[in-house]
This record gives sequence, structure tokens and C-alpha cells, in this order.
Amino acid sequence: MKIKVCGMKYSENMQEVALLQPDYMGFIFWEPSSRFFKGQIPENLPENIKKTGVFVNETIDFVLDKVKSHKLQAVQLHGKETENYCAQLKEQLHKTIKNKIEIIKVFSIKDNFDFSVLQPFENYCDYFLFDSKGKLPGGNGYTFDWSVLKTYPSTKPFLLSGGIGIDEIENIKQFLKEPAAQLCYAIDVNSKFELEPGLKNIELLTSFIHSLKAKN
Repeated sequence: MKIKVCGMKYSENMQEVALLQPDYMGFIFWEPSSRFFKGQIPENLPENIKKTGVFVNETIDFVLDKVKSHKLQAVQLHGKETENYCAQLKEQLHKTIKNKIEIIKVFSIKDNFDFSVLQPFENYCDYFLFDSKGKLPGGNGYTFDWSVLKTYPSTKPFLLSGGIGIDEIENIKQFLKEPAAQLCYAIDVNSKFELEPGLKNIELLTSFIHSLKAKN
């Protein structure tokens, strides 16, 4: 099971998190966020940790600029981006970036979800990410009902997100045994592992990652 640590903000903290070898590290390029990233990603972060830019209803040019300037390896779309937007973004990334850039499209869930909305995005996104529906595009701090995913109709791998903390370890392990988790590609964590917005609690993250990896 892969791990994504999102909402990174401080260089020294990034180095500490990198030692835990998460598979993805997320940087939020949405200015209203308390985790808005405006610095420079350290060049010595391990190449195997995929640097992921998180965007909310941004122009394609803005996304391309951040991909180039920060050497991002994945793009996470957390707004109301359409399938046409995703198609254009995929085309432009292919034209202008030498390496493949993964596209992750986020969908927010509360008590239920109409999975038919995913179909138009199938050809343009590498992964879906399911987050908790709340006031903000992300980082709302609470989980949604994962049983909704029992009716997931796609063959597209997905990331599980939304208020996941250290207390969810056993629930995650139980979920991963269920048919609904067959295509669960990664667990995405953020606000429940912070000392303050953007500053990750290394002790908590260490415990979480070690506990989750111990399952395998």
C-alpha cells in the first residue's frame, strides 16, 4: 500500500518526512489554503518520492508552469475541473514535459456518491482520489463513509483520503481486506498528522507508516 503525505510547507520538515520514504509528497498551490506552498522544493528530495502539485480550478498554463519550475511528477486536481480540462492538460503535459506526469482527479464524498460522474474522466486521469466533502477543497479533518466504495464501478486505481489519522489504522486494515479496496492504490494523509498547518508530526507519521506497512 502506497502512502501520500500532502500539505507540505517547510523545507526542514520535508527532509524529515522524506526519511520515512512516503511514495508521494503533496504541495498545495491554492493560495487560500493554510498549507499554501510558495517556497522552493528542496532539490535533494529522493527521486522515488513523487512530488505532487495540488491545484484548485487553476489555468492549464499555471499548472504547467509549476510542473516545470518544481519538477513535479504528479498533478492533483482538487476543484471543479471538467473532463475537457483534464484532456487538454494531459495533452499539454505530453507535449511539453519529457517525463510522464500522473494526473489525479479528486472527488468529494459525504454520505453517498454518483459514480457515473467518473466515466468521462477515465481516459484522461491516472488515478481518482476520494476525499471527504466539506467547506474546503481538502484538509477538512474528518473521514467519509468508506462503505460507499462498495459500489465503485471503475477499474481505475484510487487514493483514499479525507481526515485519516493514527486512530484509523485498524479501520484501514479492515477496509483493505474488503472487495471495495481491491483498487485502493494509496492512502493520503494530511491534517491529522500536523503540529500546525503544513508542519507534519514526524512521530505520529512514523507510527502510522510503520503500522500500515506492517500489514504487508
